[in-house]
Amino acid sequence: MNEAGFNFAQPAWFWGLFAILPVAVWLMRSGARTARGPVHRYADAHLLPHLTGTRDLETRERWGRFLRWCLLWTLLLAAMAGPRWDAADVRLFHPGNNLLVLLDISRSMQTDDVTPTRLGRARQEVQDLIVQNREVRLGLIAFASVPHVIAPITEDTQTILNSLPALSTDLATLQGSRLSLALDRAEALLAGLSADSARSILLITDGDFDEPDLIPGVQALAAAGIRLHVLGIGTPEGARVPGYRGAFITDRTGAAVISRLNEPLLESLVQSGGGLYRRADFRDADTRALLKAAAVMQVPPEAGDERTRVWNERYWIPVLLLAALLLPQFRGQPRRKSQS
Repeated sequence: MNEAGFNFAQPAWFWGLFAILPVAVWLMRSGARTARGPVHRYADAHLLPHLTGTRDLETRERWGRFLRWCLLWTLLLAAMAGPRWDAADVRLFHPGNNLLVLLDISRSMQTDDVTPTRLGRARQEVQDLIVQNREVRLGLIAFASVPHVIAPITEDTQTILNSLPALSTDLATLQGSRLSLALDRAEALLAGLSADSARSILLITDGDFDEPDLIPGVQALAAAGIRLHVLGIGTPEGARVPGYRGAFITDRTGAAVISRLNEPLLESLVQSGGGLYRRADFRDADTRALLKAAAVMQVPPEAGDERTRVWNERYWIPVLLLAALLLPQFRGQPRRKSQS
């Protein structure tokens, strides 16, 4: 619900307006001292600029500059004070169900043993999670050799939905799958949630990685109360892995690399993580099962009624006005023509 109402976040900054008074007093006194300066005893006023290389500002010009400075100073204080309006009431986070999705975007996810590709199917599965979800807060991490946080745990699933079309294997500058780094990053994000919340990780991958320390890492997550669920993408038969410019990746002997869904490894990870394993398909049963496994905590209905007010900050408006007024000061001085 939006609520209109103009106010300032930090109105105490406007105390700085009182600085205008001492500046005005200083300007009056300095002007008077300049008029009575000793140099005026030795030359007429209209000759002084030729002798000193400078000129005294006229009264109108002096106070014109002062008024311009006052305007700039007021705009600066207004920006620091933080004008805002159009507040919105946002529901606060409460202990509940949290699911952090780890999406594999390594090169093997371009394999087309499922339609359209493994990565394309994975994006569809994440979209199904968002559409069917009613009880779980979601987050998303895309990973290959390094993890990239696309969205932390949030109730704004539209942000995740908007980011899905941009997720591709081209985002990974270094190829390869390092699941251990992604799990560490996921643990750090989930550790910041309430201890009363249910925390789960959903790994969406083809299992095409070889890391010896995965099982102990998953067991450590389970001991910390973080369950691991896995959604397998691909087929056990597998297919060739596309490379660059239409070619396929080959091994040292020149044979095409075949990437297969490594279900034994994925099932062992699930057993260690106390979660659920499903192979992705076009039906909704896998999505519903994973969401049900993640929604293990029953949150009272009244827990979601508490809200907080979030304002739309408009500090940038006086900043733009300030910049527009200062911009003419940065114009270059015209070059004088050299005398031949």
